[in-house]
Amino acid sequence: MSDTGIRQRLAAIMAADVVGYSRLMGADEERTVALLDSARAIFKARIEAHQGRIADMAGDSVLAVFETATGAVMAALDIQKKIGALGAGAPQDRRMVFRIGVHLGDVIEKADGTVYGDGVNIAARLQGLAEPGGVTVSDVVRGAVRDRASTIFEDQGEHSVKNIARPIRAFRLPVEPSASGPKALSEPELARKPSVAVLPFDNMSGDPSQEYFADGITEDIIMALSRNRWLSVVARNSTFALKGRSIDVRRVAQELAANYVVEGSVRRTGNRLRIAAQLIDGASGSHIWAERYDRDLADIFAVQDEVTGAIAGRIEPELGAVERQRAERKPTQNWNAWDCYHLGLSHMYRFDKGANLEAQRLFRRAIAFDPKFAAAHARLAYCIVLQMVYYDAPPTRDTLDEALSLARAAASLDDKDAFCHLAVGRVHLARREYEEALAQCRTSLDLNPSFAQAHCAMGNTLTHTGRVEEAIPSLQEAIRLSPQDPWRWAFLSYAAMAHISLGQYDKAVELARAALRVPNCQYWANAHLVAALGHLGKRDETREAVAELLSRKADFSCRYAEEHLFHLANRVQLEHYLEGLRKAGVPA
Repeated sequence: MSDTGIRQRLAAIMAADVVGYSRLMGADEERTVALLDSARAIFKARIEAHQGRIADMAGDSVLAVFETATGAVMAALDIQKKIGALGAGAPQDRRMVFRIGVHLGDVIEKADGTVYGDGVNIAARLQGLAEPGGVTVSDVVRGAVRDRASTIFEDQGEHSVKNIARPIRAFRLPVEPSASGPKALSEPELARKPSVAVLPFDNMSGDPSQEYFADGITEDIIMALSRNRWLSVVARNSTFALKGRSIDVRRVAQELAANYVVEGSVRRTGNRLRIAAQLIDGASGSHIWAERYDRDLADIFAVQDEVTGAIAGRIEPELGAVERQRAERKPTQNWNAWDCYHLGLSHMYRFDKGANLEAQRLFRRAIAFDPKFAAAHARLAYCIVLQMVYYDAPPTRDTLDEALSLARAAASLDDKDAFCHLAVGRVHLARREYEEALAQCRTSLDLNPSFAQAHCAMGNTLTHTGRVEEAIPSLQEAIRLSPQDPWRWAFLSYAAMAHISLGQYDKAVELARAALRVPNCQYWANAHLVAALGHLGKRDETREAVAELLSRKADFSCRYAEEHLFHLANRVQLEHYLEGLRKAGVPA
């Protein structure tokens, strides 16, 4: 110890922190404080039992130092087992779960027991890399204890972390179940939202006075993406702190705890504007999507609104596709609510009867994992409606009631989720409750004006209520906003049906054929093509289109169409559609 009461030494450091502490306090403050006291008692007993001492226990965190790395690792594993047993029997969203990180390195120790330095900082970063209910250690800890501890080290790779110059290699330690209770959660069963950070767009104009426009584009994209409730969007203040810095995307993603990063640039020359944007995987640094937008500056604010809406509209389905691919690669035994939800979406987007049933099963499983998962309730309700419209399930009162109950539960669980309101509207349309359906579509669009599916739902609902001319702009906006959407065949197909109702058969043929070029397009697009060609009287084309329709749906008939268009409000509109099928030679 120096004359100042400060010494530098080698020590093993444990850093721990509660997962979702603010959420627990918000749900039940008194119970959470009691749980924290019990957890602290476990930490204190097990740390001392393994020749360690507590250096700090501020808030919901714990910092401890040990004489040996083996003592720190054994204490961490012991603590996680006992904390897991402490939560046994409680609902998963009410359990207190910790992350723990362990490092071996130099610390600066004061006479009062306070410790700080790089060793402490690295332990804290490792704690952030740990799974909830898990333990993550550094490479140096692994080297120190691997011959002394009978445990398996699972390599988590190298990570660049905040305020540490060199990358840290991290290893996960599996936590075994204790005899007195179940294993601590290795991963919360609650739905975990992926996080996206929108970095300040670069002003490439060479004119500092144009900086405001680049900042405005960035802020608008942040706001637009924030309307997608399944995404967690990093706050503006956090990303704008990086403005003007030369950055490594992967390091920024690590600092901001972001799975994905959006970056871009703005260049203005005279009255021409070029905006480039790209979506990047935060872990690998690889590009997921990139696009460039060239516009004339007749109205700068209108251009800003149009481009930010287009960028946000493109990013959302691109992120959804990546999340579905991640879920599909994950081993079955490791699924949680989020994985089941995205696997359900993957099946739903195949647009066939068997896949729809499997999607329903997966959404029900997601709800079983997390009963408060609003989007899973909404998608399940939507799939039930699709089963009636597309896949031969009869629209019974019991089925419609179940769908409405699920959709309403979704909107109740998350009243700000645009898709939840869309689902309620879709169920009301199937129930022929048209004003309620339109009201829910309006709410969905108010919540997220860049949500292409909401524009499509509005257009489809207006078509089915007989307000077809009003429907066309909504359907066109859906097509414009999200040209790579998994529902884009439906945007085109619903637009084809609307144009049939207006007697614009050539346009309907064009749209139906565009829909049929999209993978996984559903057979109704074939039916719309047949109906339009039937009205046009193009015999050769019609004969070929009917053959294609019946090859895809052998039992399709005029009666089948009438039964499955049960939610059309206007009988004249239905008869007009059926007339096109009859003229085409579709069986009665």
